[in-house]
Amino acid sequence: NLNRPAEALTSYDRAIAADDNAESRIGRGMLRLSLQRDIEALPDFDRALSFSRGIADGWLGRGTALFRLGRFGEAEAAFDECLRLRPQDKNALYNRANARLALKHFDDAARDAETLLQLDPEYAYAPGLLLHARLYACDWRDYQRLCSSAADAVKDGRRAIHPFLNLAMSDVPALNLRAAEVFARDLYPPPSSSCWRGELYRHDRIRVAYLSADFYDHATAFLMAGVFEQHDRRRFETISMSYGPDDRSRTRHRLQSAFDHFLDVRTLSDRTIAEELRAMEVDIAIDLKGYTGEARPGILAQRAAPIQVHYLGYPGSLGTSTIDYLIADKIVIPQHAMKHYAEQVVYLPGCYQCNDSKRPDFAVNPNRAELGLPENAFVFCCFNSSFKIGPDIFAVWMRLLREIPDSVLWLLKSSPGAAANLGREAVRHGIAAERLIFAELVPLQEHLARLRVADLALDTFPYGAHTTASDAVWAGVPLLTIAGASFASRVAASILTSAGLSGFVTASADEYLDRAISLARSRETPAAIRKDLRERRGAMSLFDTALFTRRLESAYTMMYERYQSGLPPACFTVSG
Repeated sequence: NLNRPAEALTSYDRAIAADDNAESRIGRGMLRLSLQRDIEALPDFDRALSFSRGIADGWLGRGTALFRLGRFGEAEAAFDECLRLRPQDKNALYNRANARLALKHFDDAARDAETLLQLDPEYAYAPGLLLHARLYACDWRDYQRLCSSAADAVKDGRRAIHPFLNLAMSDVPALNLRAAEVFARDLYPPPSSSCWRGELYRHDRIRVAYLSADFYDHATAFLMAGVFEQHDRRRFETISMSYGPDDRSRTRHRLQSAFDHFLDVRTLSDRTIAEELRAMEVDIAIDLKGYTGEARPGILAQRAAPIQVHYLGYPGSLGTSTIDYLIADKIVIPQHAMKHYAEQVVYLPGCYQCNDSKRPDFAVNPNRAELGLPENAFVFCCFNSSFKIGPDIFAVWMRLLREIPDSVLWLLKSSPGAAANLGREAVRHGIAAERLIFAELVPLQEHLARLRVADLALDTFPYGAHTTASDAVWAGVPLLTIAGASFASRVAASILTSAGLSGFVTASADEYLDRAISLARSRETPAAIRKDLRERRGAMSLFDTALFTRRLESAYTMMYERYQSGLPPACFTVSG
């Protein structure tokens, strides 16, 4: 209680040595969880449960440790046991819902969230948890009421919704900033003692560390791999802080070879990783996760480096003073919108999103029949995650299918439940469920090859396509998007503009629908655009990894020079 965890841990060790019992084991396990020593905590809970299987706190702690270790099925089973013993345990309900989300058991997760809200309508982040589960399942019951309630809570500064999910329901940058500020203040406040305390480092090369859970076969790695390889090693020393899984894939091996130092820090606490960054005298630390899944914002909350940046993974402000810079471009964050970002905005020329020129090319070219698509139909597609598909944009798509009778909509099958719900929604709009065709998840190379058979990609709103947008352009498929006010809604606009497709950026749902109808009725136009994209791809700056890396390095250099001159972080634009 006095926040002296090292002494507390020593006391627990002595207590257990004197009298090994369930209470002391659970106490030490909980302390180890608070210190993010999850691997060490798990045996404490197992030992406590060996004394008695009827200890609810033992199951709760065990489930929490297993969840953090990515063993979601076992975590769910542990929370089941806790709830069998204590049916109204709110923490167990919240944690089991999150385990079920990770397992893609969206309906079960939603039921847990509903029960939790009945027990405690003010339980932190529970309203957002319910929205989260329902959005992934494309279950839009009470959607407008839940969104309105969450927005009101955010405005009031209440802990109602995770900021990442807020991006999917709000195109209001001020509201997205507020959600991030509430979240950061609650869970990641600045520490009483920072790791970096104002020292001025002097190195032959600028030391740059990238922090992520995604250094494996993941969308972030697919985008960033070439940048890591292209860094100028005469001027930059590069470090990876990897706190995600090692899938032993070709991508993982490529990334391990791309850095000067590749460190696997999965088992270390946020504070320990921050102290390691300080010990290595890292000049610039770049968080590639923000508030996305498996993120660890607590690392840079410790002020681990003199310059702290967030980039790529999270399209919005992190709402905290511990992050100095956000890397963007003038399309994703127009200059008039900078006031809605806690960070200093750094503008890159062209598109802010990096891309790997070594993306896999097309080993095979499947035909439509092999993919379950009608040969002569006009194929609209959207491979965005299901949580981005809301009722408003889906209603626009259904109007589009009514206007183009010989068309189908090709979507990603994120779960059987989501597919079934979308089919029912289509019927409610007067569209046969069979006109929605669902594609399974496949490896990137296979996905890029199959994407080529689509005629036109459709974006979601307000959280639009990011990696899926550049995938479409790479495959030679034009994408239609709506550019709203928020960062998350404007990424595709930036990508399309960089690719010479600014005509596919619309400003409203009506314009989006009219443009889609026009393109589908004039089939020759999309076909000509697809041919043009494939011919121009090699010359696009969007896929020029070396050029992008030089621009990014210019941004790092300008940040570094300000720091070396004793100047505070400030917004600036990279030329060229």
